[in-house]
Amino acid sequence: MNSFSLVLVIVLFIVAAWFAWRYYDLKRRMNTYAQLIRSQDNFPTDAKGFENLSNAIASLHSTFDLQLSTLDSDNARLSTVLEQLTDGVIIADSNGLIQFANPAAQKLFETSNAIGHSVTEIVRNHQLVDAWRRCQQTNEMQSESIELPARRLFLQIIAIPDTHASGSLLLVQDLTRVRRLETVRRDFISNVSHELRTPLASLKALTETLQDGALSDPEAGPRFLGRISTEVDALTQMAQELLDLSRIESGQVELILAPLTPQSLIHSAADRMKMQAERAGLKLSIKCEDDMPNIRADKSRLEQVLVNLIHNAVKFTKPGGEISIETSTAPFGESTNGGVRFAVRDSGVGIPAESLSRIFERFYRVDKSRTGSGTGLGLSISKHIIEAHSGKIWAESDEGHGSVFYFVIPLVKN
Repeated sequence: MNSFSLVLVIVLFIVAAWFAWRYYDLKRRMNTYAQLIRSQDNFPTDAKGFENLSNAIASLHSTFDLQLSTLDSDNARLSTVLEQLTDGVIIADSNGLIQFANPAAQKLFETSNAIGHSVTEIVRNHQLVDAWRRCQQTNEMQSESIELPARRLFLQIIAIPDTHASGSLLLVQDLTRVRRLETVRRDFISNVSHELRTPLASLKALTETLQDGALSDPEAGPRFLGRISTEVDALTQMAQELLDLSRIESGQVELILAPLTPQSLIHSAADRMKMQAERAGLKLSIKCEDDMPNIRADKSRLEQVLVNLIHNAVKFTKPGGEISIETSTAPFGESTNGGVRFAVRDSGVGIPAESLSRIFERFYRVDKSRTGSGTGLGLSISKHIIEAHSGKIWAESDEGHGSVFYFVIPLVKN
């Protein structure tokens, strides 16, 4: 072997050795760097020869952390919304097994753990289940409304297909309050029509009688004109009370609140009704302690309530009976210093037990009182006035032995 060949072999050996060393050094550094990545959250970015790779990985890591944080925030926000939502939300997979149910849904269907159970097992109503099955079969939104008489609920279910997971989303709405308001509206229109029909029919009959010649009768003419005036007054009173009720319910009536002594309030109301009670042959008395605390209230509105309650007591108490207006202190809620309780007690005909819960409804009148005058709006107006004062009104009665109407006005803490 000549010298040239020997030099060439040596050079090739050196080059091969250098590449081998670089290969093993690169492998060692890669292994070291991989261990650093696996063992540390914030790995170094200044490893020699890997600056670009390190920066790229660090950028990806930061982006991933940001996206994960945003996703967690969105999930937490969505979870809060679903938990506070009053409508029930149920998510079921393609087999009908519930994967999610918010608290409102579990409350509506009276279950504490709906997850993992079938829609049929939790819903337990064939009409609602049929709506969900139609949604699964047609892959179209379905809705169904049902009434549950045993629970006094009116529910609507909306089944929406989940195109991504082949499952379905069930939205359950409690429409009980809406249905009740619709019933109240229909009853209100019916009651107004009924209350207007009688005086209008009387006016028409009286007018026709006068037109037929009674107007020239010196006895019948003035008598019929007086009855017409009475009917017009009744219609005017009804219109005014309807207007008052509408304004109070819509919050358009502004209360003029000022310090007020219970003694002055009940004496003022009693003075207004004293003559009426005497004409009816009734004894009207007042029971009020001298050291009663002052209340903050609208005097004219509370006096209106008391006058209405006393008027009802006079109307349904037989001659020789008694009516008493009383005041006393009473506990009333944790946010107050208690309250002052007012009571109008009578020895009248009383109220049937089944009617006590309804007497504050518009136009509601106990059967035996339908022969009396009035629009049936007074107690409803009184209830709204007391509630506008943050108070409470109720009645107790023993049929045949009299009634007591109470209302409490709270004393606000200093």
